Amino acid sequence: MFDPDSGDIHFDELLEFFLQHLHHQILPFWMNHCVDHIHGGINNCVRDDGKVISTEKYLWSQGRALWVFSHLFNAHDKDPKWLELAKPIAQMLLEHGRNDKGEWFFSLQADGSPGIQPQSIYVDGFCIYGLTEYARATGDTKALQAALDSYLRVNPLLDDHSSFQTLPHPIPEGYQAHGPIMMFALVFHELGIYSNNIDVIDRALQLADQVMTRHLDQERQVLLEFIRPEGKKADGDIGKTFIPGHAIESMWFMEKIYRYHGIQERIHLAMEVIKWHLEKGWDSKYGGLYLACHMEGGIPAWHSPESKIWWPHTESLQSLLLAYLVTGANWTLEWYRKIHDYTFSHFPNSKEGEWFHNLDRKGNPISPYLKTLPVKDPFHLPRALIYSINLLKQISLEHS
Repeated sequence: MFDPDSGDIHFDELLEFFLQHLHHQILPFWMNHCVDHIHGGINNCVRDDGKVISTEKYLWSQGRALWVFSHLFNAHDKDPKWLELAKPIAQMLLEHGRNDKGEWFFSLQADGSPGIQPQSIYVDGFCIYGLTEYARATGDTKALQAALDSYLRVNPLLDDHSSFQTLPHPIPEGYQAHGPIMMFALVFHELGIYSNNIDVIDRALQLADQVMTRHLDQERQVLLEFIRPEGKKADGDIGKTFIPGHAIESMWFMEKIYRYHGIQERIHLAMEVIKWHLEKGWDSKYGGLYLACHMEGGIPAWHSPESKIWWPHTESLQSLLLAYLVTGANWTLEWYRKIHDYTFSHFPNSKEGEWFHNLDRKGNPISPYLKTLPVKDPFHLPRALIYSINLLKQISLEHS
């Protein structure tokens, strides 16, 4: 895949590598170990060896899995088996996922009865995301209506971050967080495009603009995870914390939104932001991206900041391919190889399949870093592989 002399990337070989990895290592793990063929949905409390340790179903993961299986059908290979996996998840969410107020439960029991009560707006986001993609695949009007109903419920809350919960990532009192804004920018954009609802599309753009004008500090070349309301910067460790993976993931969201609206200057800025956070977030001693960083070398206001977690690396892989497609700049390929080499030499679990999701700073597997969300789910990794495959197909066409 990489020329040993020039360092050039053979994109056709990389494409084949990703196809093989997706279909022979990643997806079989989930299909063989985690699908609940009795009650529907997936068993998302699972060890790296595939052993199910709890049948409690966290809706955070169910919405994500619904998106992945639906998107495999929509944008990858049109294989109906993906909809056979998606349909029971959608039915479980539609029939059991919400309480009488329209709030999404944090978890359900195996049979769909209520588990943990609603406590995170992120669950709303992932359920909207999954149901939108499922509706796109099937034309299911109930799924679309549930997504639109959830939009109407959560949209007004996003202007005041003290009005909702964000477990397992609580927002410090008196701050606005980047995480919900970036997420709902993408989720609302996808919902607005599919439903042809200009109000939802416009709201997504408003949220994207908040990311790029309030959380992004261009002078210091950093995207701040926490700011004061109305975009005011804050002192102290909280105000100086940034999450490299969040920033990088956020920027491919921004590219998608601004490409739709034809705002080129924001697209090119987003690509620069990816570069800034690779440079700031890279561990020069042991390699890999830190989970969280402090602008002045202090202690970040985030859990397990020195850990090397799978999702910032998967988001970086696809974001760098996107940045190369958008800019053609050499730095994108240099960083791609660096991230690729670290990622595929540390995370894949060749014995059991899938990946080790959590590593310590030195790259050794550790127990999950989120004790309040004991899940492993099919999302960041398959999503990044699917998007990378499509990006590589575009790159190959341009090179042919």
